[in-house]
Amino acid sequence: MRDRRPGSPRTGRWLVTFVTMLILPGAPGAAFAQEVPMTPQTTADDLTIVRHATARAMKAWADPQAGALVETLGFFTAGDGGGALYRVREPGDELQPNEADVIALQNGLVAVLLESEAVNYRMFGAVGDGDNDDGVQIRLAHEYANRHGVPVINPTGEFWIKQSNGITIRTNVSWGSTIFHIDERYNAPRIPRFVVVGDEPTETLELDEEMKAALLERIRPGVQIIPELAPWAGHLITVQDAEDRIGIRAGYEGNRGWAREELFYVEEEGRIIGDIAWRFQNFTSVKATPCSDSYLIIEGGGFHVSGESPETGSTGYHYNGFSIRRSRTIIREQWVGLEPGARDVSLAARHGFYSLSGVYDVTLENIRLMPWEKSRREPEVAVPHGTYGIGGARMLNCTFRNLTAEAGWVSWGVFGTNLNKNFRVENCRLNRIDVHFHCWNLYIRDCEIGFKGISVTGGGDLFVEDTTRHGNSFISFRRDYGSTWNGRIRLRGCTLRPTGEGTVSVLSYSPADFDYQYQIGFGRSIAIEDLVIDYRAAPGSQAPCWLMAIPPFSRNQAGTRLFFPNFVRFRDVRVVGRDQGVRLVRIPAPQHYDLRRAGGYDGSQLAPNCTIEVDDVQLERLTPERPGDTANVHLLLGSGEAADYTDEMALYPQVRFSDCRGVSAHLGDSIASAFFERCSINTLAAAGLRGDLSFTDCRFQPDLQEVDGDIYSVDSTLGTRFTNCTVHAPVVGGQARPELLDRTGFLAINGAVRHYHINTALGNAVLDYCRDAGIALAPDFIARLKLHHALEEQAADGGED
Repeated sequence: MRDRRPGSPRTGRWLVTFVTMLILPGAPGAAFAQEVPMTPQTTADDLTIVRHATARAMKAWADPQAGALVETLGFFTAGDGGGALYRVREPGDELQPNEADVIALQNGLVAVLLESEAVNYRMFGAVGDGDNDDGVQIRLAHEYANRHGVPVINPTGEFWIKQSNGITIRTNVSWGSTIFHIDERYNAPRIPRFVVVGDEPTETLELDEEMKAALLERIRPGVQIIPELAPWAGHLITVQDAEDRIGIRAGYEGNRGWAREELFYVEEEGRIIGDIAWRFQNFTSVKATPCSDSYLIIEGGGFHVSGESPETGSTGYHYNGFSIRRSRTIIREQWVGLEPGARDVSLAARHGFYSLSGVYDVTLENIRLMPWEKSRREPEVAVPHGTYGIGGARMLNCTFRNLTAEAGWVSWGVFGTNLNKNFRVENCRLNRIDVHFHCWNLYIRDCEIGFKGISVTGGGDLFVEDTTRHGNSFISFRRDYGSTWNGRIRLRGCTLRPTGEGTVSVLSYSPADFDYQYQIGFGRSIAIEDLVIDYRAAPGSQAPCWLMAIPPFSRNQAGTRLFFPNFVRFRDVRVVGRDQGVRLVRIPAPQHYDLRRAGGYDGSQLAPNCTIEVDDVQLERLTPERPGDTANVHLLLGSGEAADYTDEMALYPQVRFSDCRGVSAHLGDSIASAFFERCSINTLAAAGLRGDLSFTDCRFQPDLQEVDGDIYSVDSTLGTRFTNCTVHAPVVGGQARPELLDRTGFLAINGAVRHYHINTALGNAVLDYCRDAGIALAPDFIARLKLHHALEEQAADGGED
């Protein structure tokens, strides 16, 4: 018996004063079942409550009275969880019976649900027998909850959702261990199963010319406060110029790309959250979406989907789960998968079981979901489009925490999003993280990413920490949208586990030579630190592993220059599972890049606008065919032919190697400064280098298949310096050849010592060779090794340069 006490929300004061007992069949005294009045009692409000065993019994009540309060012990049977409180009323336009929260009674009256604390699905007649479409009653339950502002609390039960779609959620939901069975034959292209919405609609702002001009001036990269938008504090703002198309998708004929667009959240005084990436010439639309001042929480529940194709027959995108259109929503503690014994055979693509649209501050956490099958072996059953477990667009400050969604090679990537800003992924096990177009700020931490990888384009911060990726690239920048990142890239404490025999690229850029209608490039800074490349899943692989793979062009056919980072650092990189180390990057066309920072070379000095640091990296042991072999190098800068640099914004790097073994580099005919500290140098081709070279505490020991000409080409216009270096016997064809020391290109035994030297030493194999061959090292040769100035060469040559 309920005791409604003062203080309970939306309730008065009442006690049970009149009870109708319906004795169930088979119970003691069933033959004498009848209404038994009890001694009336009255409260200050003079209210009475009538109790029935079930809603069905209430419908059979012979003499209901308007205004009476009725309590049931169940909907179909007593104790089935559907018990509720009702008030008997006259019907009206808004009180038509639906046999859920408005139940038809005798005498033309209706019983109207009077729950003010929480509702569940049994209260609305959900059956849960596998035949009934429980989605009908589930929708009615949420409609009631939405109208009255009460949560849905349904901790147990199994329900089948068949043809029902568009179940709107506006209040908190607790599903506990409830199981939902979703019949995917009735998935719809435009209507989700559940729609999570806010209380207020989006507003289109009508701007006068003064306001428009002010916003065009304010909305630009770097802005932090927009005072003109202070009245819209608490809103998500979306600005768009539909006449300015960017992000034209390569490989999709007729594609018009995206409107130039930005979204950001407005705080007090016009302070904005969400970095601005673009400048605008015009706005065709400015919209403000109110963001709720409370969090809506949906927790618990398991979802078993049938895996079948929709009856629409369309292979286009369909909804099978949630569309989240409300900011400040948290969904957690859920399980999503196939019905026991079922398989995903759908031919239709899915938007995403969770699809986010136009939202700020949404969190999904503690969820198991699944990627959907796409790349089936038989073409006739392959899904023609990408199909997603999490999808969406226009998302700001969304966090995904402790999610699991893994599968093999047949399944498509679980993520597929666009316009995703301040995107956080934490402690997840996913087969893919993806943003097709315009990610801005992506943070991945403590995750494991499967075969489909990390594929993005965009800008801002791209920070990945303590994360493992299974596949042949760590991050693949999407070719269709320019394979670009306009911001900082940082990998720290990560592991890459190659899965195949092909070439591996930690950062993989592969743009088409195509006009994407925006500038593309490879980041503003890159730092790869404490990286392990673990080949234990592909121990037989002998293919190269590149830390960066970029295209051979720095200017596209339309004449647009690509941008290159101002800073690149590779530090503490290790390989396990095979002996073969890594290569760095090939930059064959430095002359056309746009670094947005001035550098240059005037014949006397080099002003670098880029720093490339390589520190303690396990390099691949290379054996070039011959000196100048550009195919077998760790770093290539320039094409080997002198080129005119476009302007001071081209690439003028300072390259620094430290604590690396077996370095092979090609710097020929480029403009650069290169410094090597505590390294062993295998091959170096720098003929025509406009810049300088410096070697400190280095060991020179070339390892080639054959020698043709000088082994090293280290002439540079600003000087080449050796400090505390050792020159070892060349290895040719696997054999030490100390007699080829004279072919190093910068010294010959008892002969010329070229460039600047301080304390240059000869390796023991060279000294042994000289002793065995009866070659006495001349004192003046030893003196030149100890200290030699390049100007001495010019003096010896008559002062000619």
